[in-house]
Amino acid sequence: MSLRLILMRHAKSDWNLPVSDHNRDLNERGRTSAKAMGKWLKELDFIPEQALVSTSKRTRKTFEYLSIKPKRLEFIKKLYHPNVYALLNTLKGANGQTVLIISHNPAIAEFAENLAIKSPKHKRFYKYPTCATWVAELEIKSWEEVQFGTARTLDFGIPREVIKVRGYSY
Repeated sequence: MSLRLILMRHAKSDWNLPVSDHNRDLNERGRTSAKAMGKWLKELDFIPEQALVSTSKRTRKTFEYLSIKPKRLEFIKKLYHPNVYALLNTLKGANGQTVLIISHNPAIAEFAENLAIKSPKHKRFYKYPTCATWVAELEIKSWEEVQFGTARTLDFGIPREVIKVRGYSY
């Protein structure tokens, strides 16, 4: 049996308004990117049953613009600027066959790198730009079994390339 993980960094946020970091919204590019990545996930049939999303406004809005409807959705405070162990512990508590986590850098990039058996050849994987999305498969029966170095890459996408290659327009 295998489980599928989708790790996404939030889309590009808006720095123009004087709000706290937690309350920053997406800018226009971020909204476009999140829509494109939602289409990409649907097109490749990477649809999560469960979504675990940071409580920040930009992560919640990223999820909203993906336009996907998992069976279970949770907004989790410890996913706001977490470390890799907070991400790992959160994932260990998941129960969907396919789980989406939307969180923040640098932890999301480090978490993906630590989980991967072999990192994707994509030159931007280690930088994990805004709205970057890594899809991986793990040969485990339960998320409680997840360990570093056990995830096989299925795909990695960044909005700029997905929009260009797929010809998405908004």
